[in-house]
Amino acid sequence: MADDKKTDAKATEAEAPKTETEAKAPAKKAAAKKPAAKKAPAKKPAAKKAAPKKAPAKKAAEPKAEAEAPKAETPKAEAPAEKAAEPKAETATVTDLADLKAIAGDAPNADAAAVAETGEVAPSAPAMPLREQILDAQGRAYATGRRKDATARVWIKPGKGKITINGRDQEVYFARPTLRLVINQPFTISERDGQYDVIATTKGGGLSGQAGAVKHGISQALSKYEPALRATMKSAGFLTRDSRVVERKKYGRAKARKSFQFSKR
Repeated sequence: MADDKKTDAKATEAEAPKTETEAKAPAKKAAAKKPAAKKAPAKKPAAKKAAPKKAPAKKAAEPKAEAEAPKAETPKAEAPAEKAAEPKAETATVTDLADLKAIAGDAPNADAAAVAETGEVAPSAPAMPLREQILDAQGRAYATGRRKDATARVWIKPGKGKITINGRDQEVYFARPTLRLVINQPFTISERDGQYDVIATTKGGGLSGQAGAVKHGISQALSKYEPALRATMKSAGFLTRDSRVVERKKYGRAKARKSFQFSKR
């Protein structure tokens, strides 16, 4: 019986601590929940306080930027100093020129005084032509002209504007007005119509090529007789030999590019 009592006492003692721990566990949970509810409102004021702190930081940064802006303007003050330095160099050059004038003498002033007294201006030296006049023993200028397969030998001399080609007048040899217009182009652009007689012999090619060859020869001969007209002729392109020629025929084709008629069968 004594043993049964001891076991009952131990069982009651073991149950007692369990009940105590069970009682303490709900108490701890309740205590943990209660402070959590109190901490939530504590965070809100912290957020409110953080907002006003950031605003002053931005305001403080703006005055710094304003303070830095005047510093960037300081180079402007240096610019006038550089400008002030430039006139000094100019004055130095002026004094140097004055010294040179003193060394060279007052020749220009003397010339001005002479013009004031006489009232006459000394004629300027005429511009010398780049090339010399080239004439033969009869006082004619000769040149060779070429165009396509035609070649022309041309002689010009002062006259009444008569043009002879292969012993015939231009109106007989070149019946088409367009060909005569081509021949007279050099005289037209140089304003020498009716002032030169032309004697030409031409061969090779057709009438169109021969007219171009005579034109080329007249332009070359005119620039030799009057070198001052060379610039006018060159700007018009009359001194350049026109290298355009007919393209050769190809085998397997009717002409240079033309093909035979196609037959499917």
